[in-house]
Amino acid sequence: MLRSVKELDNYVLEAEDGEIGRCKDFLFDDRFWAIRYMVADTGKWLPGRKVLVSPISLGEPDWDSRLFPVRLKKNRIEDAPGLDEDAPVSRQHEMRWTQHYGWPYYWEGTNVWGIAKYPNALFIQKELEAASDETSDEFDRNLRSTMEVTGYHIQAIDDEIGHVEDFILDDEIWTIRYMVVDTRNWLPGRKVLVAPGWINSIDWAESKVTVAMTRKQVKNSPEYDSSVPLTPENEVGLSEHYGFPFDRGIGPL
Repeated sequence: MLRSVKELDNYVLEAEDGEIGRCKDFLFDDRFWAIRYMVADTGKWLPGRKVLVSPISLGEPDWDSRLFPVRLKKNRIEDAPGLDEDAPVSRQHEMRWTQHYGWPYYWEGTNVWGIAKYPNALFIQKELEAASDETSDEFDRNLRSTMEVTGYHIQAIDDEIGHVEDFILDDEIWTIRYMVVDTRNWLPGRKVLVAPGWINSIDWAESKVTVAMTRKQVKNSPEYDSSVPLTPENEVGLSEHYGFPFDRGIGPL
């Protein structure tokens, strides 16, 4: 199902033996636009420490109670390699962190989750194929914060159209399906969706995303209403409007 990132803010993260904190941010990679980690605010449990929670360890969420089960014990999380509060997550840190849990590396393989399509499969296979001590630098991409990218300017082919307000993610494969673009400085009260596959380039230093459509296409595109669930038919219509393909098993291409 498709979920808003803002909707997941402050969800409780419940380990096997107690609460570990609340969801405050997400880190995604700039290759697959996959959510690699939740960032948890641990409150009084581990004050001043950034705790990362991978979708690999997440159980079936209780959407009504706003709760994510984490299939780990608190001491296992506490003993994981620490990370400085404001430091970026390096590939070397990810290697140590992944080896601590005994999971395969998500970046080794052709699928979104390395040897698997879904993160849950890595939890199931952890005893069969744990992470090795070696890795390739071929896809040593950066992890980006959804909080950081919120507010980025969106540039169409011919002019600016708005800024990133939110993200829509697939809660099964844990990839970002769309950015929600607020066009209020141009078209007040209107929001539109842009898929990562429709991006021409990103200037991370300038906080700007350039997309492969014109202002006129955006102006005439289907409007996004967060109160109305996105259906496959809606998504197909949106992709067709911009002239991009859509795969019902994957999403916009």
